[in-house]
Amino acid sequence: MKSFRDKRRDNRPPAKGRAELVRPQPAAAPVRPEAKRHETKPDDRFDPKPAPRLLARRDGALPAERLPVILEVAPNQDYALLDSGAGEKLEQYGPYRIVRPEGQAIWQKALPARDWDRADAIFTGDTDEEGIGRWRFPKMPLGETWPMKHDGIDYLGRFTSFRHVGVFPEQASHWDHMASLIAAAKRPVKVLNLFGYTGLASLVAARAGAEVTHVDASKKAIGWARENQEMAGLGSKPIRWIVDDAVKFAEREERRGSRYDIILFDPPAYGRGPKGEVWQLFEDLPGLTDLCRAILTPKPLAVVLTAYSIRASFFAIHALMRDTFAGMGGAVESGELIIREQSAGRALSTSLFSRWVA
Repeated sequence: MKSFRDKRRDNRPPAKGRAELVRPQPAAAPVRPEAKRHETKPDDRFDPKPAPRLLARRDGALPAERLPVILEVAPNQDYALLDSGAGEKLEQYGPYRIVRPEGQAIWQKALPARDWDRADAIFTGDTDEEGIGRWRFPKMPLGETWPMKHDGIDYLGRFTSFRHVGVFPEQASHWDHMASLIAAAKRPVKVLNLFGYTGLASLVAARAGAEVTHVDASKKAIGWARENQEMAGLGSKPIRWIVDDAVKFAEREERRGSRYDIILFDPPAYGRGPKGEVWQLFEDLPGLTDLCRAILTPKPLAVVLTAYSIRASFFAIHALMRDTFAGMGGAVESGELIIREQSAGRALSTSLFSRWVA
């Protein structure tokens, strides 16, 4: 299923300037011959098309609740939100200062124009699924990728034609929480990462000692994720890279009896699977959430849902998660992921989240 991140749109006109507008051309990710056994494609020849999932409200006490929970990422040496305002954000990704659209930044910029003018890359134009947006490089043309780090894990930043850069730093709060659960379990832990994108969450889980299954409908994104695995020096870690529609994969896992201790899912507001499957968040999220419960182990650790680009309160997904995990105890924590700005200390909200924790 295509990531929602491919579908965000920004209809403002391109920024003025003499520098050339550049559309980065995706490079094929290098694949080691021995790594091919880790990438799996679905075999639909004997896969019956399932009937629509029947949902019913579950019996049992609702999990405890903690809300609102605000998970914050502060500036650090690898990433910083330098400033924001007037519909844009100024970020530092490793060596590069980057300007991108940000609809939530409805306040005014705190830093003077000269600080924004020092940007190495500026995203302009549209952000449609197939990438008609462009990067402008005011100083000099830059390559598609550059080396980055997260908590000691090496990976590649990437100028994509749909405005994103291969990592969502606000997710670091979830990554740290997941790593602590894996370490505290003191037993083998299986993690399922649905809509896994370029794989930072999968790499964090694998480094913490988990066996990871990473699913994304985009073959290109899987290639980037495997490239990141090699760059991080985690090639020997047990990660299955699977190109598939997230819902269909979860349905197969339910039928096969495959179970997971931790499930991460970061679904799009709207998307299409590799065979044209259509995903609509408000229509399809309840069924996928129910599927995630169905493929948990008898002693699960957590299920983490993140939702971007939707017109809703976190109370909506909070109620869905509590209903879905009724009778399982634990607690549901819901709120927002934010990034703390370096210039004026304002909080930029990036997404809603809800997680059930055993």
